[in-house]
Amino acid sequence: MEESVKMAKLITVLALTFLLAPKSSSFSPENPSGRRILVLLDDFAIRSSHSLYFKALQSRGYDLDFKLADDPSLALQRYGQYLYDGLILFSPTIDRFGGSINQGAVLDFVDSGHDLIIAADVNASDLIREIATECGVDFDDDPASLVIDHTSFAVSSTEGDHTLIASDDFVQSDVILGSKAIEAPVLFQGIGHFLNPVNNLVLRVLSASPSAYSANPKSALSNAPALTGSRLSLVSVMQARNNARTMISGSLSIFSDRFFRSGVQKAGSSTRYEKSGNEQFLTELSKWIFHERGHLKAVNVKHHKVGESDEPSMYRITDDLEYSVEIYEWSGAKWEPYVANDVQVQFFMMSPYVLKTLSTDQKGLYYTSFKVPDVYGVFQFKVDYQRLGYTSLSLSKQIPVRPFRHNEYERFITTAYPYYGACFSMMVGFFLFTLLRLYSK
Repeated sequence: MEESVKMAKLITVLALTFLLAPKSSSFSPENPSGRRILVLLDDFAIRSSHSLYFKALQSRGYDLDFKLADDPSLALQRYGQYLYDGLILFSPTIDRFGGSINQGAVLDFVDSGHDLIIAADVNASDLIREIATECGVDFDDDPASLVIDHTSFAVSSTEGDHTLIASDDFVQSDVILGSKAIEAPVLFQGIGHFLNPVNNLVLRVLSASPSAYSANPKSALSNAPALTGSRLSLVSVMQARNNARTMISGSLSIFSDRFFRSGVQKAGSSTRYEKSGNEQFLTELSKWIFHERGHLKAVNVKHHKVGESDEPSMYRITDDLEYSVEIYEWSGAKWEPYVANDVQVQFFMMSPYVLKTLSTDQKGLYYTSFKVPDVYGVFQFKVDYQRLGYTSLSLSKQIPVRPFRHNEYERFITTAYPYYGACFSMMVGFFLFTLLRLYSK
């Protein structure tokens, strides 16, 4: 009896633990707010030295959970539920995460639709490099290399080794970096990387100048650098096929308060800015990474015959039909109509038989009409929308198309008139031939 009571109490405790455990889900139309982010640090000193970046996130409603990267209690999920929506790795030197987190757990986190920010540095460990490689970028193999630029460096009171870069080569995308132009260059000091050529999901958002290269600044060059010019990326992003977003930076200092507050003057330019573009660049980029911008949803997908409102179970060949869908974009506070002129729908069976660009009423509704092709089978309405900076939309609805029934054909088919004429002309000819044969002498 006592054992049964103890077992019942144990089951009750476990059930309450599961129900009360903090749960988190990736960004969704149903739950666009309440984002919880795990921040893993090499040292708690980073929390104060990079406080401006963290405060910018917290001011937008994010709940940051700061922990050391080797904390033995670390976990990304509990009882099959993820505890966080995003992960920030500000721990470039960590060789092994604590707790249940490892490289596979981080990649599974992204594969589950969650977002990731990676900041590497000159001392980046193999673990951080391998995670970045799985995300589509490769850092310079030389662990002592830094990005060097003798023409686009940041002017300072000391000559230095030109590893403090002032870069203003941004990706041209308002949805990723915001509509307000970033006027001041971004200060960067760290390691460079290049994009995996077979991965078309990765994109440079901050590139080095054509004169930049990656090398060890403390030793003379014996061979040509492997990473040079426009092939060299400073900050890159990746949007996975499940719309999870990842940011990879070759510098941890780029997020620091010192770089945020520092003035900047690019070599060869007479213009000096009182404040670098780091804060604006990284703040706007974090809005995109955490889906405050560029996140689309599609609702109310409808199709029906012209003049009707109910969706049929099947269409007949040559029917006239109408198709419509509503598309909205998350603005960080609410859903707003998405306006574009490049949304297309396919009427698809093995290959598209109909491809139409959808018209819009500028209020989120996209629509079109077309005639069902003269081919029967199982078709699909397909919308596969992919645009730089936006989450992809993949909509599909299956519908069968049947031929005419035997009693639905026209009584007289216009195209058969020649055959009708041939038939009647033969009957008339046979009648005349019979008369001539019977009554001729």
